Amino acid sequence: MQTLSVILVTLNEEKNIDRCLGSVRWADEIVVVDSFSSDRTVELARKYTAKVYQHEYPGTSKQVERGINYATGDWIFVIDADEEMSGELAAEVREVLRGNGDAVGYEFIRKPSAFGKWIEHGGWFPDYQFRFFRKDSYYPEHQEIHGGFNTKGKRGRLTGYLYHHTYASVYAYVEKMNEYTSLHVSNKLKANPAAEARWHNLILNPLSHFLRMFISKKGYKDGFHGLVLALLDATYTMLLYAKLWEYRMRQKEGKGALPPTTNVELNALKRK
Repeated sequence: MQTLSVILVTLNEEKNIDRCLGSVRWADEIVVVDSFSSDRTVELARKYTAKVYQHEYPGTSKQVERGINYATGDWIFVIDADEEMSGELAAEVREVLRGNGDAVGYEFIRKPSAFGKWIEHGGWFPDYQFRFFRKDSYYPEHQEIHGGFNTKGKRGRLTGYLYHHTYASVYAYVEKMNEYTSLHVSNKLKANPAAEARWHNLILNPLSHFLRMFISKKGYKDGFHGLVLALLDATYTMLLYAKLWEYRMRQKEGKGALPPTTNVELNALKRK
């Protein structure tokens, strides 16, 4: 039977870490890469593993890759602190480790909970993730936000859920949205160095996003939760283009520092 290393990146996750690591404690190895938490995250993580390391945070995919470099397992499973592996998914992962599969990496479905309810529509579900792969067959796709991993070989699909205990409150969503939209500007500039924000991007793109999430992808079936999420996602789109506009304006003026668009810049801003 082949071995499994679970990789977890943390920062102040004492509220989530027991649930997360408790669901994967059966793995051959757990590797935690912490970004200098100020709460009990490290203390709690050491109940499950001695392999706890601390590094400054350069972005999730780069921090995960640090963890992979510490790992000794044949297979890697990447999990977030607010996630929990279901028993069904754990059973499927064990079957792969026994050699019952012909792929070198597998995607699976992440099921999200937002504001205290499981979300099943609006583009939030099914949420396919590719985070289970052979250590010798992966390559990273680094971005400031939404970076990930891919494989050089065949991909398969598992059916068990990874439960995602995401935004517990609207406050938490808005707090994350401020950081994520700043980092998303970097992704847009990387994809298109000439990217600009026009007036219609701030009006029509959010409206289109809302209609797609709430109507086309049936977010209305999640009730008021679906409405709030669609509105918040549309606001995310508006903020993204507003920050792209701000970045270009400041760039043209050439006065002072540009707005932060990388994890390193955001971390420096938080310390001030």
